[in-house]
Amino acid sequence: MGQFVFKRFISIIPTILIIITLGFFVIRAAPGGPFSREKAVPPAVLANLMAKYNMDEPLHMQYFRFLGGVLQGDLGPSFTNKDFSVNELIAISLPNSIVLGLAAIILALVFGVTAGIVSALKQNTIADYSFMSVAVAGISIPTFVIGPVLMLIFAISLKWLPTSGWIDGRHGLKTIIMPAITLCMPQFAYIARLMRASMLETLRSDYVRTARAKGLSMPVIIFKHVLKGACLPVVSYLGPAMAVVITGSVVVEKIFAIPGLGMHFVRSATNRDYTMIMGTVIVYSVILIALNFIVDIIYGFLDPRISYK
Repeated sequence: MGQFVFKRFISIIPTILIIITLGFFVIRAAPGGPFSREKAVPPAVLANLMAKYNMDEPLHMQYFRFLGGVLQGDLGPSFTNKDFSVNELIAISLPNSIVLGLAAIILALVFGVTAGIVSALKQNTIADYSFMSVAVAGISIPTFVIGPVLMLIFAISLKWLPTSGWIDGRHGLKTIIMPAITLCMPQFAYIARLMRASMLETLRSDYVRTARAKGLSMPVIIFKHVLKGACLPVVSYLGPAMAVVITGSVVVEKIFAIPGLGMHFVRSATNRDYTMIMGTVIVYSVILIALNFIVDIIYGFLDPRISYK
């Protein structure tokens, strides 16, 4: 196990390096630049800006300069937010995205697992059809539709919740309810369907039949024998799901005016802010890789049949 963890950790380094390299050159291959405006910038001013940010150097020199900064933990200055560095903008906004993502994934996990278990135990009943219908709706309806609908019902019509803002404002924790529900709906749907299918398969396995033959009660069979094996597909899905929730909150953050990293990503892409784009790409990539790494380790503890070689 220890050898697997070490090898898996070492493999992360070239993966991140490839992502940085591809991102750096692909972004610069796109038309336009950070100083492109509707009104042409005077050549002398443009030359000074290019020299200030070392963009007058050959492209390979810019790459090695940027890579050296990344290795030192410095993602460089933001071209459009001139009063802040990329590190400062990420430090301010990333915690908000993480809080929203964690709230969404906790909701999706709790309600998705519960719905999957109930649907499996009550197969082909009204409860099963109801939960799976909600799951299909969660997969089918995009978040940019769910968000405004929730806002129309709970904020505008019922006036129970604020339309926008964040938890550090005057409305407090109320502001996270609608964004978290909106963001969790697709993940709730996938987790519920995964859990239902896995529970049905596990309930039909030989060792469950043996447990029933021994006279064990159904709650003991489910909580002691079935859940551990049935949760494996959900655990495998959690790594990518958490990354998708954290990195895919761009639309939700825009709808509810949440000051998260997704907002900066959209603005930086629009304004060709090279360093900010690279900073968000690196952060999102590290989150995705780290979560998958953690899931691989947890998977081995849950299923003793798996051997890491």
